Amino acid sequence: MLYRFFIERPIFANVLAYATILIGAVCLFVLPIEQYPSITPPTVQVSTNYPGADAGVLSDTVASPIEQEVNGVEGMLYMSSTCASDGSYNLTVTFEVGTNLDMAQVLVQNRVAIALPKLPEEVQRQGITTKKKSTSIIMVVALTLVGRQL
Repeated sequence: MLYRFFIERPIFANVLAYATILIGAVCLFVLPIEQYPSITPPTVQVSTNYPGADAGVLSDTVASPIEQEVNGVEGMLYMSSTCASDGSYNLTVTFEVGTNLDMAQVLVQNRVAIALPKLPEEVQRQGITTKKKSTSIIMVVALTLVGRQL
């Protein structure tokens, strides 16, 4: 019954639709997004390079000492690592949701510093990079896809 009213008055239906879109657009910029909790777990990435080493040597001489020290850092959920045949090593440490990312980076960096003397001299000379890594970009992709469907 109600649908007949809008079918017989298409201009009124269009005005109502445009008003709804306008109100939604205004509310989009007014609503505070910071009030929502973080849903993606924070991560810290450790990376280094061992020139001339293959993945097996890299795994034995670099990955093993670093992972033994980093394992069990406070608030850690899991870690994953990759050893490439070009001598590059990446370790991603994922923490619980709500963990302070700055503090997590410091904790991982301290553990990596403990493992540094156990590493080959070439790796020590080139250094190890520990940096925060944001996984929140997934939310931007999701919002972009939803926006395109409208």
